[in-house]
Amino acid sequence: MMEKTFDPKAVEGRIAAAWRDAAAFRAGRPERARAEPFTIVIPPPNVTGSLHMGHALNNTLQDILCRFERMRGRDVLWQPGMDHAGIATQMVVERQLMERQEPGRRVLGRERFLDRVWAWKAESGGAITAQLQRLGASCDWSRERFTLDEGLSRAVVKVFVQLYKEGLIYKDKRLVNWDPKLLTAVSDLEVVQVETKGHLWHFKYPVVDEGGAETGEYIVVATTRPETMLGDSGVAVHPDDVRYIHLQGKRVRLPLVGRLIPIVADEYSDPEKGTGAVKITPAHDFNDFEVGRRHRLALINIFNAEAELDLQENDDFLLGLDSSADAGFVLDNLHGLPREAARSQIVEMMDVRGLLDKIEAHAHTVPHGDRSGAIIEPWLTDQWYVDAKTLAQPALEAVRAGRTSFIPKNWEKTYFDWLENIQPWCVSRQLWWGHQIPAWYGPDGKVFVEMSEAEAEIAAATYYGAPTNLIRDEDVLDTWFSSALWPFSTLGWPDETPELKRHYPTNALVTGFDIIFFWVARMMMMGLHFMGEVPFRDVYIHALVRDEKGAKMSKSKGNVIDPLNLIEQYGADSLRFTLAAMAAQGRDIKLSTQRVEGYRNFATKLWNAARFAEMNGCAYGEGFDRHNVAITLNRWILGETAKAVAEVAAAIEAYRFNDAANAAYRFVWNIFCDWHLELAKPLLQGSDEQNRIETQATTAFVLDGIIKLLHPFMPFITEELWAIKGADAPPRKSLLALAEWPKPEDYALDAHKSAEAEAEIGWLVDLVSEVRSVRSEINVPAGAQIKLVFVHRAEDSDVEARALRLEETLKRLARLSEISFAAEPPEKSVQLIVRGTLAALPLEGIIDFDAEKARLVKEIAKLKGDAGKIEAKLGNADFVARAPEEVVEENRERLAEALARAEKLEAAAARLSGA
Repeated sequence: MMEKTFDPKAVEGRIAAAWRDAAAFRAGRPERARAEPFTIVIPPPNVTGSLHMGHALNNTLQDILCRFERMRGRDVLWQPGMDHAGIATQMVVERQLMERQEPGRRVLGRERFLDRVWAWKAESGGAITAQLQRLGASCDWSRERFTLDEGLSRAVVKVFVQLYKEGLIYKDKRLVNWDPKLLTAVSDLEVVQVETKGHLWHFKYPVVDEGGAETGEYIVVATTRPETMLGDSGVAVHPDDVRYIHLQGKRVRLPLVGRLIPIVADEYSDPEKGTGAVKITPAHDFNDFEVGRRHRLALINIFNAEAELDLQENDDFLLGLDSSADAGFVLDNLHGLPREAARSQIVEMMDVRGLLDKIEAHAHTVPHGDRSGAIIEPWLTDQWYVDAKTLAQPALEAVRAGRTSFIPKNWEKTYFDWLENIQPWCVSRQLWWGHQIPAWYGPDGKVFVEMSEAEAEIAAATYYGAPTNLIRDEDVLDTWFSSALWPFSTLGWPDETPELKRHYPTNALVTGFDIIFFWVARMMMMGLHFMGEVPFRDVYIHALVRDEKGAKMSKSKGNVIDPLNLIEQYGADSLRFTLAAMAAQGRDIKLSTQRVEGYRNFATKLWNAARFAEMNGCAYGEGFDRHNVAITLNRWILGETAKAVAEVAAAIEAYRFNDAANAAYRFVWNIFCDWHLELAKPLLQGSDEQNRIETQATTAFVLDGIIKLLHPFMPFITEELWAIKGADAPPRKSLLALAEWPKPEDYALDAHKSAEAEAEIGWLVDLVSEVRSVRSEINVPAGAQIKLVFVHRAEDSDVEARALRLEETLKRLARLSEISFAAEPPEKSVQLIVRGTLAALPLEGIIDFDAEKARLVKEIAKLKGDAGKIEAKLGNADFVARAPEEVVEENRERLAEALARAEKLEAAAARLSGA
């Protein structure tokens, strides 16, 4: 006997163990040796990570695909693994050393520090793997990979060396996002733009003549970073700005420094902003860097790695420095100052000299390191770069040609925009944890890039004519470099493994939009370059999970929802189904605990339905033949099951996860539970043994299909029900995870039988639903027994016969006192048409028609008034532009709800008006 309630905590661990013991998720099972492969690589979570709601959504959707295809008989490989997360992991271990008051990284040295990191990984790293398993992720855990494991490290080195020898990796001095706290370059993804209330300082730069003498004219520039003026090497004005045409090609004297710098004409300068003239600091601003390159301006780096002024013995800064007292003061007193202190000094000096024109309050975004919290400095430094522009061309062509498709398709534009405007990819990081760059330097700086130190020494000996001491590059590679190889390195490349041959290219990638450039595009580039084929056929881009009001989740807002807490409270199935049901393409998910609770109720409904079936003898059996089913109700539910199976499968295939989940939900709750089981009660509990046996067998057969249909979404409860329903019957041939996916033809009858059944039971369902709707909308007392009159003509004998056949059922379900037939509808009745049948509900004496009409008119007017106010607000372009995205979306939803409710009430009022 089934337990009265389903307890996820008592079941999930046991079910997970059963899957593990059966190696249910292992790719290459013997019975599937000839099956078509289906492959997904997991977006590798950080080794430092823990399950957040984005992970929960991403992995739920992947798992739905994998369980669906596994049940369809394919040889599924869902390749798991973790990323070594260079910065995050190094920070964790350094913080641990500090908390334990142990020697820091620099004291330990590289080798001993890395030993500590590996020890931390063995002890604490990778907790997210267990959390993903708790979610029900059906990865092939026997194949778990790590971006720093031996095989992947070999792949990384081979790629770097080959790209270098092909001229596609090189070293260059360019601007990078520099974190002065972590002392490393970081990627754009690791930079957070923080809205900051700051100032705009307007400085006067004196114009000089050809001999360098000041003319008495000034050009005013505005800046949010006064300290960077020491590195200015030009001033830009727009070519068409009439105010400055006479100054184009002339020079100004840089205050406090004395350096003479040119005034250049460049469209980067916006005449509508500020004074229309901008200072150009190529070594400390990404836009300025490009302007500097166009006009061959000097690159003057004025900061050290800690973002302190580095002026003394700085040849670039000293070049052009005059011998004035100001320049001497700057050298002696500003050298070594951090940015904020230098800013205050410079503003004060400019003010004293009458060169501070004005100061304005100014809100602007300031880049911060997402992990360190430090203000990021655009910093000129030597780094290793990949020629991404060259590698991007095949990646662009592959998507244009349809070899890889984005779903939703609009994300292709984002992909194209990024790749068409791609910049060199900085792949070096000033860290110790990661893949150390395979480059060795000779005494004269000559670089040797080889697979190993021994090979580098051979190359150096050939170059120098004798064995030579080499020093290895200390930098490591950006973690995105190793993850760019993920679809083929995890399959054993560079070796020609059977897995590589069978599972590359992969079928689908499921990921978030924020890493289309950082990961998706780079996998495309690397896959095409090294494998000659795209790494995946489909890229499904899912949206964000936001809070219930539509705001982005963040710790600072205190609105983060922990998926592990939801699993603990409601079970993994409830969370998974919630995420799937809300995962509409291109639309963010507004999540609340109430939503998850609602789908927990769905799991309860399923459990109760199975328990009801068990109590009424609906046992699973292998001898059921749907073609022998004679009862109309049973034929109807078989036809509805066939429709649901087809609808769910088609939606999953199209990555319409919400449509698939909602189709399953509607069928299980609204059709099977609310109608079939309700209508089947008299048959299951009646005295006609033949009817009871057929209905028991049909219900059990359909319930089996339901359990299969829901398995990709709710794997734990369905696997449990699968085992329970097979306990007193022929043993199951396999776990549900390995069972066969239902097909529409497993339930379909011949077209005539299905049509007859649908005509009768569908008519009954629609009629009862319409009567219930009328009762609800016009406030018929819940306990009132009302009459139903069919308005029929002589030719409607089939309607009369059907109504009489279903009379008792209609009375019970619609709370009717009697059913009758008439040529005309009675007075004071509400009329309704169901599938061409006209029926009337005489309600005189049961409701006050005039009062109900007045109530409906008043409520409709209020709804339309509210809708009008919302429409006016949404029609205000200023409101839409300024209001937070979640507020605008909330108003749109309120408008849609108000209009839908008004439409429903107008239909009810129209019925009353005709009475």
